[in-house]
Amino acid sequence: MKIVHIVPGFGGTFYCGNCLRDSAIVASLRKAGHEAVILPVYLPLVMDGRIVQDGLPVFYGAVNIYVKQQFPILRRMPGWLHDLLNSRPVLKYAAKKAGSTRAHGLESLTESMLKGMEGMQSTDLKEIVDYLKYHEKPDIVHFSNALLLGMAEEIRREVRVPVVCSLQDEDVWIDAMEPSARAGLWKLMSEKAAITDAVIAVSGYFADIMKKKMNLPDEKMHVIPIGIEPAIYPCHRPAMGKRVIGYLSRICKENGFEVLVDAFIRLKSDPRFRDVSLRVSGGSTGDDSAFIRRQMKKLKHGGLLHDIEFREDFSSAGIPGFFDGLTVLSVPVLKGEAFGLYQLEALASGVPLVQPALGAFPEIIGQSGGGIVYFPNDPETLASALMSVISDEKQLIQFSISGRKAIEEQFNCTRITQKLVSVYNSLREQELNQ
Repeated sequence: MKIVHIVPGFGGTFYCGNCLRDSAIVASLRKAGHEAVILPVYLPLVMDGRIVQDGLPVFYGAVNIYVKQQFPILRRMPGWLHDLLNSRPVLKYAAKKAGSTRAHGLESLTESMLKGMEGMQSTDLKEIVDYLKYHEKPDIVHFSNALLLGMAEEIRREVRVPVVCSLQDEDVWIDAMEPSARAGLWKLMSEKAAITDAVIAVSGYFADIMKKKMNLPDEKMHVIPIGIEPAIYPCHRPAMGKRVIGYLSRICKENGFEVLVDAFIRLKSDPRFRDVSLRVSGGSTGDDSAFIRRQMKKLKHGGLLHDIEFREDFSSAGIPGFFDGLTVLSVPVLKGEAFGLYQLEALASGVPLVQPALGAFPEIIGQSGGGIVYFPNDPETLASALMSVISDEKQLIQFSISGRKAIEEQFNCTRITQKLVSVYNSLREQELNQ
């Protein structure tokens, strides 16, 4: 079976759980004997410092669609200018700029994208449809998220294959936009989702959220969590000789880095925790620079700069080593998440979790038995939770054992891929019987 995954590219400057998920799914499908292809839109998909599947075109080039949306006169730009704006050097430069991942200000562009052939990017849509129809000829087209569903109707009609869409954290993007635009965008996504053959949520929590927001029927919804390959992650006992708290995600306010810094400062004020340090990885964008500087000033004022370590290598090769020597991992995302891939990576490495009781965090920790949740998500409560967990070696070891077992039995990439292929096969059978 040939499956094309259409995914939004990013510049590789920060840890992107959704991007890692998409790449892992494609790799696992190939391992299972299927022909799986990643087709990037907006920006090249950069993983581990290299462009994934270099040589493939980038459709809906981010610079092109932005300037066409903002400057109507450029919608009929000459081919040479279109190609220049869609070149790898230009897109690579755009990916590094502040705001490359910022939702605010992109309300009109997001609406236009969701309108498909009725939007300003109809030429771009025709290009990707022709490429799928005459070059790739897939059996299934799978969208990375619902914000890409403006392509669904035309692909479904012209390519004549089942269309699947994953759901993960679309609410974060839409809720960051102007309140006046949100209802219309949710309505558009709901209309486009009706065209799809199946939608796949990464957690039961997010399935419930999106059923309501997008009016999705139960029969179209499938809950298939993220999976990882256990063999990639050496399993260690949680560090107790010198205790280390880990943070792995984009270093920004929304992901709770400030909550963790403030909790760490509180924890370090207690003499019982003088040995504890903080290890941080995940990168950032230009938008995050001022925020990170403010957090560093706090740590400097508290005399704690020597107790924090930043690791720049968050590649697939570097991440397993990040967990070696950690006692716990905490990523206190302010509003929770639909899943959080870093949770699985920590559990696979034998590192327990301390997460806020928000989003899918209670669901994942409840299923795995690999840590605790706390509430409310503030520095004082997090500090108290961290103090409790890292002081109890017996509990830490039990969390570690349970977490690794859950990865091997519940969140194993092979098992997750089998569930996904089962959905694909069911859709293909329905298509053939129509």
